[in-house]
Amino acid sequence: MNNFFGNLPVVTKNLLVLNILFFIASWLLPSLIIHLGVFYPDSPNFKVWQLVTYMFMHGGIGHIFFNMFALVMFGSTIERILGAKRFLNFYLICGFGALVMQYGIQAIEVHQLTGSIRPLHELGDNVIDQLSESDFRSLYEIYGTPLVGASGAIYGLLLAFGYLFPNAELMLIFFPVPVKAKYFIPILIVIEVYLGFSQSGSSIAHLAHVGGALFGFILLKLWKIRRTNYH
Repeated sequence: MNNFFGNLPVVTKNLLVLNILFFIASWLLPSLIIHLGVFYPDSPNFKVWQLVTYMFMHGGIGHIFFNMFALVMFGSTIERILGAKRFLNFYLICGFGALVMQYGIQAIEVHQLTGSIRPLHELGDNVIDQLSESDFRSLYEIYGTPLVGASGAIYGLLLAFGYLFPNAELMLIFFPVPVKAKYFIPILIVIEVYLGFSQSGSSIAHLAHVGGALFGFILLKLWKIRRTNYH
């Protein structure tokens, strides 16, 4: 175990530890998800610190396991290329990018339901009273369900790995056939886009994952990180 942690770059190691600590804390105190998960900005439960803390909260063992597995597998390599400071910025900005996408989608959904993106308290009770039961439930989910997880940041790392190492071969546990990263990563992103539009009521923010990948790609371009040096 000491060798495992000792071989991890410093930021990847600290992110791993923080996520585990947050998960243990939320398991012991389930109410933490209300304070540290991130809500829609117009929600009465929204707090500014949630923009960061949501990335360290997870909804279950499977959720944190796969995110942390990807962090260790891909983050270690990306950190060694970008350096500690730039890697941390990359990780956090991808997490923020996921929120930008999520909030954009939610704003569209609110507009479709209420005809406006104005704060809910400014619309008046008559607008809410005219909603159907299913529409009211959808609006309640937007305002009352927190977003949690590092998945947006993780998808940024996946994108970066696929960009820098397009010919690296990857395998899924349930599909044990090697697939080059330049095919594997885009397929994952396309699946997320499809699920995002086909399962708009899902509790999993699929398009937020796409936002993390998109911001990761933009950062690599802005920083002029060239794939030819690494593949």
